[in-house]
Amino acid sequence: MASAVAERVELAKLCSSKDWSKAIRVLDSMLSQSCAIQDLCNRAFCYSQLELYKHVIKDCNKALQLDPKLLQAYILKGRAFSAMGRKEEALSVWEQGYGQAVCQSADLRQLLELEELLTVAKQNGSVACQNHVLDSSVLSSPASGSVISSESSELSDNHVKSNGKIEPSRNSSDQLDADAELQNESHLNAKGYKLFGGQSNQKHDDKKTETNGMHNKLVEQNGLNNKLVEQNGLSDSSESCSKLPALYSESSDFSDIRNQSFSLPDELMNEAKKYKKFCVARISKNKSINVDFRLSRGIAQVNDGKYDYAISIFDKILEEEPDYPEALIGRGTAYAFQRELHAAIADFTKAIQSNPLAGEAWKRRGQARAALGESAEAIADLTKALEFEPNSADVLHERGIVNFKFKDYESAVDDLSACVKVEKDNKSAYTYLGLALSSLGDYQRAEKAHMKAIQMERNFLEAWAHLTQFYVDMANSEKALNCLDEILQIDGRFAKAYHLRGVLLHGMGEHRNAIKELSTGLSIESSNIECLYLRASCYHAIGEFKEAVKDYDAALDLELDSMDKFALQCLAFYQKEIALYTASKFNTEFSWFDLDGDIDPLFKEYWCKKLHPKNVCEKVYRQPPLRDSLRKGKLKKQEFSLTKQKATLLKAADSIGKKIQYHCPGFLANRRQYRMAGLAAIEIAQKVVKVWRSIQTEWKHSNKGTSKHGKKARRKERLNATSQNRGGAGCSTSSFFETSVSHSTLDDRSSGRPSMPWHGVYSLAVKWRQISEPCDPIVWVNKLSEEFNSGFGSHTPLVLGQAKIVRYFPNFQRTLNVAKTVIKDNKYVRGKKDNLIYLYESGKLQEIMTAESCSDLYKIVGEDFWLATLCNSMAVEGKQLEGTRITLVKTDQIGYDFAIKTPCTPARWGDFELEMTSAWEALCDAYCGENYGSTDFDVLENVRDSILRMTYYWYNFTPLSRGTAAVGFVVLLGLFLAANMEFTGSIPEGVQVDWEAILEPDPNTFISSVKSWLYPSLKINTSWKGYPDVSSTLETTGSVVAALSTYAD
Repeated sequence: MASAVAERVELAKLCSSKDWSKAIRVLDSMLSQSCAIQDLCNRAFCYSQLELYKHVIKDCNKALQLDPKLLQAYILKGRAFSAMGRKEEALSVWEQGYGQAVCQSADLRQLLELEELLTVAKQNGSVACQNHVLDSSVLSSPASGSVISSESSELSDNHVKSNGKIEPSRNSSDQLDADAELQNESHLNAKGYKLFGGQSNQKHDDKKTETNGMHNKLVEQNGLNNKLVEQNGLSDSSESCSKLPALYSESSDFSDIRNQSFSLPDELMNEAKKYKKFCVARISKNKSINVDFRLSRGIAQVNDGKYDYAISIFDKILEEEPDYPEALIGRGTAYAFQRELHAAIADFTKAIQSNPLAGEAWKRRGQARAALGESAEAIADLTKALEFEPNSADVLHERGIVNFKFKDYESAVDDLSACVKVEKDNKSAYTYLGLALSSLGDYQRAEKAHMKAIQMERNFLEAWAHLTQFYVDMANSEKALNCLDEILQIDGRFAKAYHLRGVLLHGMGEHRNAIKELSTGLSIESSNIECLYLRASCYHAIGEFKEAVKDYDAALDLELDSMDKFALQCLAFYQKEIALYTASKFNTEFSWFDLDGDIDPLFKEYWCKKLHPKNVCEKVYRQPPLRDSLRKGKLKKQEFSLTKQKATLLKAADSIGKKIQYHCPGFLANRRQYRMAGLAAIEIAQKVVKVWRSIQTEWKHSNKGTSKHGKKARRKERLNATSQNRGGAGCSTSSFFETSVSHSTLDDRSSGRPSMPWHGVYSLAVKWRQISEPCDPIVWVNKLSEEFNSGFGSHTPLVLGQAKIVRYFPNFQRTLNVAKTVIKDNKYVRGKKDNLIYLYESGKLQEIMTAESCSDLYKIVGEDFWLATLCNSMAVEGKQLEGTRITLVKTDQIGYDFAIKTPCTPARWGDFELEMTSAWEALCDAYCGENYGSTDFDVLENVRDSILRMTYYWYNFTPLSRGTAAVGFVVLLGLFLAANMEFTGSIPEGVQVDWEAILEPDPNTFISSVKSWLYPSLKINTSWKGYPDVSSTLETTGSVVAALSTYAD
């Protein structure tokens, strides 16, 4: 009790001396022990003296939640809104308070004051801000009368009323000194004012400045700037700033929202004005200028970007009072802007030690720690800040963004959802809520959250950019383009919009149009590596190598600030080499374009893994510079004349190729890939028919016994064939299969065997896929370096941490069920080091079968693990191959990586080599002989099943670094065409054919699942045989590139 009385006495003394910052600290302490309604109003009053209006409103809201009839809270809240220029809201608050006053009539004086405020507001259309005199707003004890009366010395000593306005008294020399100092040191910027950490808006007039949509009144009295107002950044600008952090600001680069680099957010600054803006305050021990004014001046320098000067001001204050928390917070903020984050954290820490109840210090230290990547410490600090203000929308917003940044999407959704419940108009919270929900796979709610942010502010560019990216991720190109149109109507020089449109058009296969958009973006922001790299890739794809190399070089010369951008720089090195290689082959036959044979294995491995190229530069053969190709005539520009033959071929290719489209989220319709697939399928059909004709000729001239003997001999000979590698300098690896299609003889009848092996068929599609999109590192895994022996292969994630991968997560439940079944059958899994982890004790197997999530499964096993699906062999009866590995790895404390991997070790490669050879020969046997050339659909049933069987093993094999799914379906289309069957339908919505194969242990179950929709759409068609020959019509690499890049529209 004595302690409480002492605090009340101290509070009275502090208020009498106008030491509002220390008064607030005392009230913080009192409220931490007991949340008394009157103390909330008392603190709101103190905040009003410092013009920290947002905190006035917060405290009044809390008080009104406890007592909706508290007239004092309505008065203070309305005055705060009025001072912030939000007149309509002020009027609404006072009307609510007046309604309460009329009903209760408990305090007639406050009722009359509300009546007077309403009258003035309605008559003049504005409300005179009386922030230094609140007649009825008193600092009082919850138990009894006033501590400071309404006739406080604040009015008598410092102000007089004149014509309804408050003017400063000339009796205060201290105030005059402060005014003069303000005139000399802190001139108001007539062009717009930067909020604390925010951005200036140049729309203004003589009376007001609009910053982030918030109007702040510039108060001038007798020619002297009597108050340190919002425009100077010295008042509580967090009302605006807290809604939109600079780290994730409207003008910030959209891709930067996910990287770890630090751009100091407004949230680190938006509370920086707490305890720093004082109209009348104590005098320092040794100076004539009051401490609070010097604090304000320091903050103004921070806002103006004069960090060194600001630090010097704070240094002087701290020389006098080393533990002054407000000065420490101010200096820490300046350090943070200079990226001296450790120094900033040290100051925030000292401020906390000086005043552990300074919630804003906890908050800002949390943000600085987040910038250093100290996620756990950052969250701990922000959580501590919430202890002082449990429902603080600002801190919830900030912690939500930090959680999002560190990929704790579930916690981000919790924080941001709580934030928008408290602050329903927080547009920034809504758009980041949309991002977090999208990461968690809750796409419907994510879209609504983004739209909600835009509804709040139609010109909110960041929200439009996020919504655009959402639609791109969902493969909804129409809506994405509509969003981009909206963005550019708002701001035609918003560089990110042009980058996003370039990304979208590139994904749709419209590379030339993408170049136009990216060029516009680069004219605005010339050092944007994302635009440079993507434009280089587009130039590369359409054969404009001079421009491609120029952009790749420009990307390599940039100085970067994040690892994500550095990865692009590494890729630029590799892509430039591939561009130079392609240029050297441009006027040669397309059959000589052979990345897998000609490019050094070590180079390809580093390319696939996006590793630093420093080790590659010295060890591998570098491609000749572009001028060499130009000098030797290898790079003559080819004009693509659309002859009748070419037009017929391209029209057919477009029609056939579009059948590869997956109708699932994340898979954009890509016209370039359609044409690639169609041309590849037709070429495969044309070449396979020649192979089958050769086999048929042999069959006619041999008896059945000889055929069988020949067949066995062929298989044995092929399996024992020695590999060769015709690669360029530095190639050192061998392969399990030899033979590039370009070097095989398609009519080799002397041997009596098929002249094209299975990998020759697939290599045709691989080559087309490589040339169609050169920025995808698609190579045969066994033609990498010795890493092949350690099991390098494809990696396809379904879940990364907490993020659900939009393309592949739809297969999660089936994959989880397959994993549980395999564990049940095997009774073990394998750990990181391939050690066996047995699971048959203590009922673990039963628990595994009831597991419903990654978390459930991991808790039972207890560590990272993998298991392999089984794949029944058709070549060797009773044998089971290792299919796909399903892996579960814990990531920190917040999530799991759940993925499928297909390591292509030599042993596994040998098993599938045998399987693919057997499947290919079975298909050749099924079509050749008595069924050769048949157009009877029923007769061709075994052929259809054989094609699907080989496709099944291809997908389980996964012998490419990437692109296995597309290549597999292109070959399927080509083989059906060769057998006079054309697929005229489309892949059903939600079906991914490669996953259908991967998740089935037997080819026959795969055939059964696919044939239900595939076979009814197969039509007998022999007209394709009239198509021009692909390899002669598009003879050179240059003509192939031109065909993929030229469209009639």
